[in-house]
Amino acid sequence: MPATVLLDPANLERPDTLNFRVPFACLVAHDQLPNGARIALERDFPKYSEAGFFPHDPDACGPSVNALVAALTAPTFADAVGARLGIDDLGRYPAMVTLCRSVNQRHGTVHTDSRSKVVTALAYLNPTWPHASDGCLRLLARGDDIDALLAPEVKPLYGTLVAFRRADNSFHGYLPYAGERRIIQVAWLRSEDDLRRKTRLGLASRFFKQLAGGLDRRLGAGRDRSAAHPD
Repeated sequence: MPATVLLDPANLERPDTLNFRVPFACLVAHDQLPNGARIALERDFPKYSEAGFFPHDPDACGPSVNALVAALTAPTFADAVGARLGIDDLGRYPAMVTLCRSVNQRHGTVHTDSRSKVVTALAYLNPTWPHASDGCLRLLARGDDIDALLAPEVKPLYGTLVAFRRADNSFHGYLPYAGERRIIQVAWLRSEDDLRRKTRLGLASRFFKQLAGGLDRRLGAGRDRSAAHPD
């Protein structure tokens, strides 16, 4: 499916799109992907056995996922997102794409994202979400309270897009959850050096998890619901 059919920047103008600028700039947009692409995207999503986010590898993905990555990273889409977050010409920044198939309970602790990021966008691909609040993204007014919501928590359902401008107070996280949670994440970074460095770290992280996935799962078991981690 062509990238232009998968993702239309004009859909960000839907009346149910949430867009705010304080305490940090963020948008939450629903129904951004066509229902007709759902089966193909599910089929073409990489079959990672490890939990967490890993750099996009076109050879590990099918054509519809690669088309969606192309659409998410297109300068026209980046600029449309940036305009809603108060950033001109977001498409000029290098984009890093990571994909996640599943998480464990150590993921989702409260954080702001690293200073190397300008904007982070999350495209969710889960057909259903029967897990109540667990694993639902929370945009937060404070970094020490997972219940200090700025807006209703976001279920990671197919077609939902969240994007926010990284700031020292761009706190977000989710309640502990272990299981499948499919996401494509795009981070527009400040420099090509940041892109190379973060890509190397992402590949190294996957290699470690392939060797010690059991340890990775045990490290997060029983974490506090408002736990935070440094960026």
